[in-house]
Amino acid sequence: MAQQIEYTPEGAVVISYPTLLSSPQTLGAAIEKAFGSDPTSLGIIVVRDLPAEYPVYRERLLKLAYHFAHLDETVRESYSDPSSKYSFGWSHGKEIMNGQPDTLKGSYYANPITEEETVSPQGREAFPEYYGKNIWPKKDEPGVENFEQAFKELSRLIFNVGCELAVACQPFASSHLVDSTLSLADLIRESQTTKGRLLHYFPPPPGSSFDEDAPIDSWCGFHLDHSLLTGLCPAMFLRRTEGGQPEIVKNPSPDSGLYIRTRGGQLVKVSIPENCLAFQTGEALEIATNGRLLATPHCVRVGALSNTDEISRESFALFMQPNTDQLLSEGVTFGQFSRKVFEEHYNSNAM
Repeated sequence: MAQQIEYTPEGAVVISYPTLLSSPQTLGAAIEKAFGSDPTSLGIIVVRDLPAEYPVYRERLLKLAYHFAHLDETVRESYSDPSSKYSFGWSHGKEIMNGQPDTLKGSYYANPITEEETVSPQGREAFPEYYGKNIWPKKDEPGVENFEQAFKELSRLIFNVGCELAVACQPFASSHLVDSTLSLADLIRESQTTKGRLLHYFPPPPGSSFDEDAPIDSWCGFHLDHSLLTGLCPAMFLRRTEGGQPEIVKNPSPDSGLYIRTRGGQLVKVSIPENCLAFQTGEALEIATNGRLLATPHCVRVGALSNTDEISRESFALFMQPNTDQLLSEGVTFGQFSRKVFEEHYNSNAM
């Protein structure tokens, strides 16, 4: 029997993790409402009732994002990797958003599921953004000790939930997948391209005028994910104190946060409830399901912030996607598709 659909106050579909584990077949209506073609669909679903360790893992890693971003710039840059198109380790100011280098946020990338990929030298050379080597901060790097462990533990929890969500999505993909021997969950579980992205959104610089007239996508430009599914933690806002340690604070502006454009074109601000996870659809899922499940444009807005406080935004996304040689549709592999995305968001100097 189908479950009655629950919603957040802003209209995002909510499902329970225990139900996802025990009765994924009952969630079809919720999946279709969240990811399908209804004009009000947001392309996002919220999962509640998660394992007890999730809030602990989330807070630990998001605070590490803050601490890493406050390391000396030369230290941060020592963990960057131009050879992977800045897709492993630290990346700041390399991605192009709205035609300009994106300096408002810094990212730390790693594959938290597969430490050593079994891929041919040709594949590694063709797709360094997926088959590069993880770069972890030194275990004794002051302020970011145990960074690797924290990154992996949160990622693996999200990964496991995402695989179960892929099972619930399977009925929408069964008749469309090019390789009928694989399921959506198989495409994720067997992939060596999973990528975690730890995000630090820098506080607006002194004297800046981020107000209600600023562009909606002022902190992160409108884009579509190119994954199958993207796991997303609720953002955490941290204020720098006199002692230099971060203090968790509420969102300093009602306008700050994630915005999604619905299928019908309406712009909706979506807040992920604390202690929940959200999953967004990516373009690879849209292609693989022949449009049964669709990706949606989304962005992040600064909103009106006071310059009296130094408040940053921390978040984490896990991109779950197929191997590069996996066909998404006839004649188009995930690698071919994603290469076009990278070309749009990184200039030649960054490559």
